[in-house]
Amino acid sequence: MSARPVIAALLALGIAGCSVAGAQADKAETTSGKARADLYQCEGCEGALESDADKLTPHSQISGLGEPGEPLHIDGTVYATDGRTPMPGVVIYAYQTNAEGLYAGGKPGTEASRRHGRLRGWVKTGADGRYSFDTIKPAPYPDDTIPAHVHFTVLEPGKRPYWIDDIVFDGEFGVTDAYRRSMTNKGGNGIVKTTRDAAGRWAVTRDIILERHPE
Repeated sequence: MSARPVIAALLALGIAGCSVAGAQADKAETTSGKARADLYQCEGCEGALESDADKLTPHSQISGLGEPGEPLHIDGTVYATDGRTPMPGVVIYAYQTNAEGLYAGGKPGTEASRRHGRLRGWVKTGADGRYSFDTIKPAPYPDDTIPAHVHFTVLEPGKRPYWIDDIVFDGEFGVTDAYRRSMTNKGGNGIVKTTRDAAGRWAVTRDIILERHPE
């Protein structure tokens, strides 16, 4: 199971971290600091390297036809560390639980494919920095330890992959005040609002602000 250990510990202990509110605060958090010390301490990030970046497009279908669960559309824009400049050519690797909260149906080819299950996919941002995934809405883990979430790993051209804050759904299980205080907005704010689009799908937007790298 690929829960973020630090986040799970914070939730269990009720420890309050630093609170950052609003898009401008998110940008300030990202643009004002140095590279985080744990940037490359990244469980499962090798999964970002399993797809040929030259063949990727800005859109990916994660869930196959007939996958149980409610349809979910994810989109967003990837920005440079300044929080304003759209960044093309950035690979995003996403993986998630199924409608039962399990990473199920993985293949034996690699550790990432075994552990992350069948619901995973890759995109590469277009010239406008945009990307999108179509999938199903994940469920929380069966033991209800953390909110339902979608894991995101970022791979910039010529850099090593790193993870950013998971997508979690505002107003749903586990997205409490304590959870919000525990967030440090890695890659921008991962707490997203859900709406219904014209097709009746759940729809969320997760913009990403790239992290600084060590010199």
